[in-house]
Amino acid sequence: MKTRAMGAAPTEKQKSTVARGKKTRPKAKKRKLAGDDPARPKKPPTAFFYFLEDFRKTFQEENPDVKSMREIGKACGEKWKTMNFEEKVAYYDLATEKRAEFEKAMAEYIKRKESADSSDYSSGEY
Repeated sequence: MKTRAMGAAPTEKQKSTVARGKKTRPKAKKRKLAGDDPARPKKPPTAFFYFLEDFRKTFQEENPDVKSMREIGKACGEKWKTMNFEEKVAYYDLATEKRAEFEKAMAEYIKRKESADSSDYSSGEY
């Protein structure tokens, strides 16, 4: 009697497992994410993204032949790393201002959503 290591023929069960390939899990149902609400305020960009917006304009004017976002992003990242804090302050201030506006809008959104939810419960709709 030969063993598997010695070159024995695979059994029927082994053949069917090989033919099927990997065992697959049943597909999970898609569930709606909490952040899918279109009325929800969008998070503001960071200071780097405000810098990227300005840098992209000037970089494309100076280098009209460069079309790749990858190259623009690399150049922007290098410039951001070499900038000192005083040069970045304007972007940090802008980001902080936009973050405060976002937090205010988010608080209003949550308040509206909670009041809408409570009115649904009081009317008997679940």
